[in-house]
Amino acid sequence: MEKIRKSILLIEDDPNDAALVRRALRKLNLPTDLTVLDDGDAAIRWFQEKDSTAPERKPGWPWIVLLDIKMPRMTGMEVLAWLRRHRRFCALPVIAFTSSRETADIAQAYRLGVNSYLVKPLSFDQLKEIIRMVHHYWIDLNEPPTVG
Repeated sequence: MEKIRKSILLIEDDPNDAALVRRALRKLNLPTDLTVLDDGDAAIRWFQEKDSTAPERKPGWPWIVLLDIKMPRMTGMEVLAWLRRHRRFCALPVIAFTSSRETADIAQAYRLGVNSYLVKPLSFDQLKEIIRMVHHYWIDLNEPPTVG
């Protein structure tokens, strides 16, 4: 059986935060591809393209989505709601990865169907540990859903 290289989709409008996640993956030497989209509109377009071209669990299909919820134009909450309305993407694991600790944001994210809510850490070492744990659980241990 062909071994599929696993990937993470990061939807993040701050290029510095995206670079830090990429650096953490590299420093941890995790065998995972990272695709970065810089806003919600780009994310929706990306998913619409994948909807017609890429079967699940093939190269380029994300095993998890790390989603910033505070983005201009289309927020992460709007992206999450869009994903949960579409049969092909509704079971895709989505992790809110944001700087917001606001109770209302946390509650809304879970109401919309986020699988986990993580607050971005202040230090790079803490970020590496979060990325290591997220990768271990969601990519190494978790059995992803298939779409029927």
